[in-house]
Amino acid sequence: MSAAPTAARLGLLACAVCRLLSRAPAAGSDAHCPRCGALLHARKPASLARTWAFLIAAMILYVPANSLPIMNTNSLFGTQSDTIISGVAFLWTSGSFMLAALVFFASVMVPLAKMIALAVLAASVQLRTTRHPRTRTRLYRIIEFVGRWSMLDIYVVTILVALVQVSTLASVHAGPGAVAFGAVVVLTMFAAASFDPRLIWDAQGEQT
Repeated sequence: MSAAPTAARLGLLACAVCRLLSRAPAAGSDAHCPRCGALLHARKPASLARTWAFLIAAMILYVPANSLPIMNTNSLFGTQSDTIISGVAFLWTSGSFMLAALVFFASVMVPLAKMIALAVLAASVQLRTTRHPRTRTRLYRIIEFVGRWSMLDIYVVTILVALVQVSTLASVHAGPGAVAFGAVVVLTMFAAASFDPRLIWDAQGEQT
């Protein structure tokens, strides 16, 4: 595995915009993609630093995202505030088991698992580990694929607000938890985008 040819060993740079492979320039000079003109880099600049910064910010906001109200409902019967967990509990007790499980998985488990997985990947690269590079690369691809489903709870709140606002008997407003939750999703997406999976394989070349 370590002897396999790679773009870096062959002196090639991949464009982050159009994915075109180009020959690396002479040392000390900048390279631009001949197709789209984007600046070329052997690896994403400050990849680990930016990944950790976005990831730590997401971890901090994950607590208020799950503890603060994500939705405030005002009606003739009073005012009610619901967090993600209380919403899942209401769906479960009302008999909507599949929907409760889906919301819990997409809004609680997916962001948490994504943060843990990104932390493991970033730590493994920082520690220069050479174990299971293929598995870690597949893990990164899974993170990119499932990340978008974390916004399910925000979509639900948006739909409820749009539906209930047509009635004069009740009103629904997004709570501070929705803002924190949206920030967690966006920050984890930024963290995943900042991480360069090619760093996983750099340690393999150092062993040759």
